[in-house]
This record gives sequence, structure tokens and C-alpha cells, in this order.
Amino acid sequence: MSKGNPAFEKAYALAIRIVNAYKHLCNQKREFVLSKQLLRSGTSIGANLAEANGAISEADLSAKVSIAYKEAQESKYWLRLLKDTDYLDKKAFDSLFADVDEVAAILFAILKKTRINKRTDH
Repeated sequence: MSKGNPAFEKAYALAIRIVNAYKHLCNQKREFVLSKQLLRSGTSIGANLAEANGAISEADLSAKVSIAYKEAQESKYWLRLLKDTDYLDKKAFDSLFADVDEVAAILFAILKKTRINKRTDH
């Protein structure tokens, strides 16, 4: 799950967008608490995929991808909360949410595949 891997590349591009959103929320909206949560969960997705690159087993890989998937779900929560409290406008929300949702869907597909493989390996 490293450079050249579509899931990692999308998660990395998402992390850049999340960092930029964080900077905007802090500098322009003076919002520091919710945006920090989004920063942590949104950048953690790619970090966990980077760790998955060093997985020593299929189970280890699945565990790291599972954590990344959960972080994507958490990021969607923070995005919704930022939108519903008027820190993010609808356009920014829709764009960021779509990107997170796309990464989450890719991760879920990977999880399904690794878990199916695990069942058929026995």
C-alpha cells in the first residue's frame, strides 16, 4: 500500500486536502477543535495504508486497512459536523465528503477481498 498503489495515492491526495481544509478552518473560520479531529482522522487513513505496506501477514494487512476504513468513517462524521455547524459550506463539504467516501469504498472493497481470501485459504 505505497506509492503507485491507487488506494494509497487517493488517501494521500485526500490527506493533502484535509490539511488544507484544516489550515483554512483555523485561519479563516477560527475553528480549532473540530478541525483538529478531522486533521487527525483524515491524515490517519493514508498513514495506516503506509503501515499496511509493511504488513507481515494477510491478517496484519487486513487490520491496518480496517483501521484506515474506520478513520475514513470518522472523517465523514467530522465533515458532517463541520457542515452542520456552518464551518464548512455545502460546496466544500460535498467535495471533501465525496473524496472520503470514495476512499472508504475502496478500503471496504479491499477488506472484503482480504477476508474472502482468508476464508478460502484454509
